[in-house]
Formats: sequence, structure tokens, C-alpha cells
Amino acid sequence: MLLIIFDLIGTVAFAISGAITGIKKRMDIFGVNILAIVTACGGGLLRDVVMGDFPPKMFVDPFYVAVAAIVANIVFLVMYFHRPIPQKFAGLYDRGLFVFDTLGLAAFMVDGVMIGANFGYEDDLFFLVFLGVITGVGGGVLRDVLSIQMPAIFVKHVYALPVIFGGILMVIMHEVMGTWHAAMICGFLLVLVLRVMARHFLWNLPKVSI
Repeated sequence: MLLIIFDLIGTVAFAISGAITGIKKRMDIFGVNILAIVTACGGGLLRDVVMGDFPPKMFVDPFYVAVAAIVANIVFLVMYFHRPIPQKFAGLYDRGLFVFDTLGLAAFMVDGVMIGANFGYEDDLFFLVFLGVITGVGGGVLRDVLSIQMPAIFVKHVYALPVIFGGILMVIMHEVMGTWHAAMICGFLLVLVLRVMARHFLWNLPKVSI
């Protein structure tokens, strides 16, 4: 039940993130829907491909695809009937994108680790963390590529590191405590805390200026 809750949180959050990005890029309603679905389901698609789980779950059970499409259309209609956005609220786009991106990252990190564990890889700790990372960041990477912008994973507020640390905490807690429930909640919260701190303190990884 807890995993289903995280799945829904991640799907809704990433669908909103994808829809907001599509609207910012001036896509039509079809483009907004596609971007929202890819953002919400792309990480799971990549995870299933890596695990060799064919066909990927989004094609076998399109429930979460439908959820993402419904959310995308709601976001599009709300934005459509409330345009133009007053200048003083323009920053809400970026703040909203950050909030929903962070929720999606945290929720899908948990989803990736748990799917791997349920698939029989419970003892392969490195692979579990990898599945958590690819599920968490995969949809955002596909979103950024389709919207023709540098993927946030490479440039923005230690985007992937919180997901890695959250996944590591999850598998360590499970090894120590023998239960996934507490590990899921703690891993989820760690991703949220690290992302918020990175944004607040402007943490970024080193770059080379040429």
C-alpha cells in the first residue's frame, strides 16, 4: 500500500512538472500531454528495460499513463484560463517546477529500489540503488531532452546526488532493520531535505569555465 502511495505521488508530481515545462516551452495541448506522460512514466520505462522486464509496465498496465494524462490536461486548462500570468506570480513557475520535480525524484527513487527488491534483487545493493536513481531521474532527463534543454541532472542543484544518497540510505536501513517501510520513508525524506537545502544554499557541483 505504501509503495502505491509513492507511485501516485511520483506520477502526479512528475506529470505536473512535465506539463509546466511544456507550457513554458509554448507546446500545444498534445505536446503538454506527451511531455507529462514521458516525465511521469519515463523513469519506470528505463528501469524496466534495464531489468529486462518486457514489455515495460506502462504498456501492460496504463493506469499511471492515464493518471499523468488527466493531470496534464488539468494543469493545461488551469493555465489556459488564467493567462496571462501576472508578473509578480511569474516566479511560481520555477518554484512549482522545483517542488514537483523534487517530490517526483523522491517518490520514484523509492519506487525503483522497491521494484528491484520485489523483482528478486534484494541482495544486490548496488543494483537496487542504481534502479532507484534511474527511476528517479530518468523521466526528468527525457523531459529535458524533448524540450531541448540541458538535462537538470548535469547542471542543477546536485540533482542526482540526493537520489543516490536516498537510495543508499534505503538499502542500508533495510539491511540493518530488516524492514522496508521505515527505509522507504527515511529515503524519501532524505531526498526532499537535500534538494531543499541545495536550493536554499545554492549548492552545486564544481564546474570548469573555459
